[in-house]
Amino acid sequence: MVVDVVVPPQLTSTAVEGSLLFLESAAGRPSVNFEREPTGAFSAQYTSHRVLLRDAREYAPRLDVEGFALVRHRSRVKDFWNNAEAEGAGRAEAAEIVAKATGAIHVHVFDHTRRRRAADSPRQPSTRVHNDYTPASARQRVRELLGELAARQPFAFINVWRPIRHAALDWPLALCDGRSVNARDLAETDIEYPGRRGEIYHVRYNPDQRWYYVPAMRLDEALLIKCADTREGRATLAPHTAFDHPGTPPNAAPRESIEFRTIAFFPEKPPLHIGQLR
Repeated sequence: MVVDVVVPPQLTSTAVEGSLLFLESAAGRPSVNFEREPTGAFSAQYTSHRVLLRDAREYAPRLDVEGFALVRHRSRVKDFWNNAEAEGAGRAEAAEIVAKATGAIHVHVFDHTRRRRAADSPRQPSTRVHNDYTPASARQRVRELLGELAARQPFAFINVWRPIRHAALDWPLALCDGRSVNARDLAETDIEYPGRRGEIYHVRYNPDQRWYYVPAMRLDEALLIKCADTREGRATLAPHTAFDHPGTPPNAAPRESIEFRTIAFFPEKPPLHIGQLR
């Protein structure tokens, strides 16, 4: 396995203007329900705003500063749509990528989601600007998965996102520099899945936000996206969403992607024994 910080390749550098869907207003607390509606039933109103999306390759964003990072990684997985491969080698690779990028002493991969932009796909690219956790829901999720002791340790939620089958020309991922997000931009939003309830952030538009994307993201690349971090002095989130790239070729294959959700644990003083997290 090879995991390296990406050196910007010889690709056309393209900052583009794209339309992103932001939270506008809600009668009460916003909510989204995937139990009633597989593609999501949303209680609030959302408005499209045009934003400048810079080429992330030129800026080399850092996971603990901007909240996301691009790494080079050639997967051993032959078919991410094969459940056994995704759950086996795919999750193992995601843990290795996060551990090497962060220095974590233990990485727990607890979920993965495959998305395909097709009429028959129940999981489409996510089109509203969001962050997967709030500080409270992140700690609660660790508690649910690994217990109270793990929830008291330093941890970070980091998604590993990558295109599968072909490069991500169609509906690529837009990511916001976490430093440009104001607390007033974030709205705690209830989210309901079959058998589980959580809390995420939906995001209001702010012209000070700085947005990026990876042009023609390749199969030998992966994005690391910070969704929560209990350690001080580091990025805690990078709001993100898919967007309709105005320059997508008309014959481009519809986007297919997979994201692995991980929890990275970090040492305390004295260091925590990894076995205690189980």
